Parts: sequence; C-alpha cells; structure tokens
Amino acid sequence: MQRRPLSCFLIVCNEADRIETCLQGLAGWVDQLIILDSGSTDGTVELCRKYTDEVYQTDWPGYGPQRNRALQKCRHEWVLNLDADELVTPALQAEIEQLLGEENLTDNFIKIPWQTYLFGKPMQRGRYSTPQGKLFLHTEGVQFKNSQVHEVLQIPEPKVRTLTQPLKHFSWRTYQHLQEKHLKYACILAEEKFARGKRGSLPYAAFRFITDFLQQYLIRGGILDGKAGFFMALVLGQYAFHKYAALAALQMQDEAKQQCEQDKGSSADRKSA
Repeated sequence: MQRRPLSCFLIVCNEADRIETCLQGLAGWVDQLIILDSGSTDGTVELCRKYTDEVYQTDWPGYGPQRNRALQKCRHEWVLNLDADELVTPALQAEIEQLLGEENLTDNFIKIPWQTYLFGKPMQRGRYSTPQGKLFLHTEGVQFKNSQVHEVLQIPEPKVRTLTQPLKHFSWRTYQHLQEKHLKYACILAEEKFARGKRGSLPYAAFRFITDFLQQYLIRGGILDGKAGFFMALVLGQYAFHKYAALAALQMQDEAKQQCEQDKGSSADRKSA
C-alpha cells in the first residue's frame, strides 16, 4: 500500500542559524510543508522559501493559537508537528513511512521518543526524553490547547502508538539562551495562573525547586546521565522556582496596588469630611 500523504508544519521566529538542518530532512519527503513565521528579522523567511512555497508571515498570538493556525492550513489528514530545533533522522523517516503505509492503521496519535541534547551531550532520561505526540490524524475535534506555552494536543479519542526511533532535539543554543527561554516560559505561565486566581509564595517556590530537582535527578533517572543529568535537574528546579516566584511577585504587586487604592480612598474620605 502507498503511504498516506503527510502535512508538516513549523512555527518559527528568528531561526536562520539552525532551521535549515531541519528543513533539509523534510523537503521532498513530506507532501506539504508549512512555515508560519511571526516576525523574523534574521533571514529565516527567505531561507524557508528555498524549501517550500507555503511560508506565511503572521503576528504572535501564543504557541497554542499559532499551532492551530498552522493546523488549519494542512491539506492532509496526517500531520507532523515539528519545531526548528528538531531533526527527523533517516531512520525515523523510514519508521514513519512504514507506519503510514500500514493497510489497517487504527492508531491516531503517534508519540516519538525525544533525544534532547544539552550542550552537545544527549540525555537519555528525564523530562526531555519523554516521547512527544508529534504525529497525528487530524480529524474533527483535534486541536491544540489554546494556551501561551505548553500547548497540549487535544484528541477526543486517542489511540496511541510510540515509535522506536528518536527525534533529535537541539533546544538551547547557549546557557544564556537556555535561561532566557525558561524564564520567559515561567513568567508567561505565572501570568496565566494569576489570571485564573492562583496565588503563590516564595517558600512554596523554594519548595518546588527542591521537589522538581529531585524528581528529575532521582525519580526520572537524571542521575544516570552524569554531568548533563545533574545540570538539567538544576535547570528544571530553577524553572519551577521561577514559575512560583513570578506568581508571588504578581501577587505582591497586586496587593501593593490594592493598598495604594485603599490609601487614596481613605485620604479622599478624610478630605471630604
């Protein structure tokens, strides 16, 4: 049986230094390649147009809404959702080809092992080795959660299969990039939590640093990844701390604003009396 046609999309911004490696493995293989760019200034758009005619420039509404925009442009039922820092190897490509060529394919949500590299070192365990739902059947009701970050794919009745070949993931260019990226995500998540009425505290933020470090390093086996595993456990501990410290900061700002308004109200009352 000829394999089912495949659409692939990427949402990007300022990825000219690394996206070409990703695109070289996709162009000529997938049946539709879609790029949604949100304001690149480094030549990303021009580079992408070497590999596909479907390059669109948009604003930035957040990760979930942007992926849903891209999903709407997919012509084929089977969709591969990638990022510019990910690489489909020939072995993974062959495994996907075999799957999409199955005559009686009933699975609709395909997870792919993540092989994340930390400064050149591959990590085999922990959060960044968890299989990701990157390949799926786009039917009615399938969409990404409408959130700013950590946009989970929502499938009404998922039938999951996990592949064996990994998707290579090169998330962080430098230590500075790693910290900036995690801090940005942490602050966005804190704002979403605050808008939903959640509140935080610095003691809880410190507590989460410890628990998230231990979860990554001991429970998820990061200790077996040596120096890279210890490094990543510290980073994820920091990430958890930043989320709840940022939430506590928003709470402090809100309390200060309310107190200021109360003081103004009291002052106005005294003047009118």
